[in-house]
Amino acid sequence: MYNFKDIEEEKLEFIPVGEIDEVKVGERLFIEIDEKPIVILNIEGQLYAIADVCSHDDGPVGEGTLEGFEIICPRHGARFDIRTGKVLALPAFVDIHAYAVRLVGDQIEIGIPTQD
Repeated sequence: MYNFKDIEEEKLEFIPVGEIDEVKVGERLFIEIDEKPIVILNIEGQLYAIADVCSHDDGPVGEGTLEGFEIICPRHGARFDIRTGKVLALPAFVDIHAYAVRLVGDQIEIGIPTQD
């Protein structure tokens, strides 16, 4: 499973990663959790978090152009849905991780699946 947003909340560990004022509307915040690069995007006040790794060649996808809810990898043009991580266009054919995001006060938290 790549879309961790669909996992029950009690099976996620929410990790504080920054404050809401660090990622204003239209901006991105680049973080790492357990050496995994993640990009948080603020689209019209809604936060989304995806792996900052293109499944085509492991290059960074987070700097790519946004078109609606699609991010376009700047290296070879693969497209992903930032809401689900679903691949939408070649050359990638494997989805990327999409993470649950929540606000606790002004603190942004990312949900990572717990090890059972």
